[in-house]
Amino acid sequence: MTVKFLSGCFSFCTKKLAITGLFRGRDKRILKLYAVCERQTFAKQGGRSSPRQRARILLRKTRRQILSSPEGSDFASQNKEDIMNVLVINCGSSSLKYQLIDSESEAVLAKGLCERIGIDGRLVYQKTGLDKEITEAAMPTHKQAIQMVLDALVNPKTGAIASLSEIDAVGHRVVHGGEKFAASTLLTPEVLKGIEECNDLAPLHNPANLIGIDACKELMPNVPMVGVFDTAFHQTMPKKAYLYGLPHEYYEKYKVRRYGFHGTSHSFVSKRLAELIGKDIKDTKLIVCHLGNGSSITAVDGGKSVDTSMGLTPLAGLPMGTRSGDIDPAILEFIAGKEGKSVEEITTILNKKSGVSGLSGVSSDFRDLDAGMKEGNDRCRLALDVFCYSVKKYIGAYAAAMGGLDAIAFTAGIGENNPYVRRVSTMDLSFMGIDIDETKNEIRGEEQKISTDASKVQVWVVPTNEELAIARETVELVTK
Repeated sequence: MTVKFLSGCFSFCTKKLAITGLFRGRDKRILKLYAVCERQTFAKQGGRSSPRQRARILLRKTRRQILSSPEGSDFASQNKEDIMNVLVINCGSSSLKYQLIDSESEAVLAKGLCERIGIDGRLVYQKTGLDKEITEAAMPTHKQAIQMVLDALVNPKTGAIASLSEIDAVGHRVVHGGEKFAASTLLTPEVLKGIEECNDLAPLHNPANLIGIDACKELMPNVPMVGVFDTAFHQTMPKKAYLYGLPHEYYEKYKVRRYGFHGTSHSFVSKRLAELIGKDIKDTKLIVCHLGNGSSITAVDGGKSVDTSMGLTPLAGLPMGTRSGDIDPAILEFIAGKEGKSVEEITTILNKKSGVSGLSGVSSDFRDLDAGMKEGNDRCRLALDVFCYSVKKYIGAYAAAMGGLDAIAFTAGIGENNPYVRRVSTMDLSFMGIDIDETKNEIRGEEQKISTDASKVQVWVVPTNEELAIARETVELVTK
């Protein structure tokens, strides 16, 4: 079908809807036709989408009027809008990452970040298909930062949308949900209070997440918002996996336990891995290695997290970019006594001066470590080998915990792009049925099987997409 024909069909459908004032059985067909027309028109116009945007606004305005009317109440309970623009927000203490995603095509319409919020401020904005735009401007608060993002999205020249009315929902990454939230949820006042009550479990992250949520609510008061929790996926862990060997009263009084993080990524990648190996996820035993500046490994049995390497905080588990990972807790008192430092100072060292950065004395960036290793820097090699050895131990431990293993996924910045880490982390595991194809393993940033055909356990590189996962969760909740 031609663009002209599709455009004509869409025009007719839109007019018909406006005239009748009520969606009927043709609604889903109209929406699907509209989606096809939208993509075709957008492609032909090379990104100049003003006509498409105006049509979208008209369709949505008409639909909302109908669904909010008494006559449309019955229809509303039976039909859900599945074409949405979702703004995904990941808010930190001094930075903010964002993406605008079309839920129908799952395409990124625009993305970027705000840096140095509260200092001098910088906005990075990129509409898909165009070059990045960098704007240096004061951002005293997160509200100003988000306002700049919204202004960029509707910019007449490079904006991805024509009006803020085209943002149908906002999905917020929330780091810590404690035991209160085992799934994503609409952000009601009660939920926000619950998130605030988890602040002492993630004092660097949750308050910042809440600031971003409050700013969005103030600027977009009528747009539904969803919180997607890093910890939620891991709430399926059994007590034997999440309890520490501490007096039980500390769990009862303060909820001291293993929570785990990167749950959105682990959930997304495990589902995709099950698809790739051709099995129902309920019948799989999987290990997801989320390896980046912050790294975690999760055992996923039957689609559920049953153990994960991070703990009460993201400090536990693997040695990471600047985080120590698992250590003997007595080390804190030992170093504090030798160096005359407080617990707070030691904690800062463990979080910001340790990991591969501390081991190498060079960098927390694995690319720098690769370069240093190739130049003969033994400490760079040592840092990489300590990291890989830890990954290998977790793979073995989690295979034992699940009583078997079907597949392993490497994901995130290091997992997707570092062949050395993948190779050394799986070296000498043939006895477990894990054999890497050296040629396939050279892949970077692409989805691909990297194990040999003879390997009993499949090993894959699976790029993560936490923003898309958040968008999907948001659409599912908003359209219930």
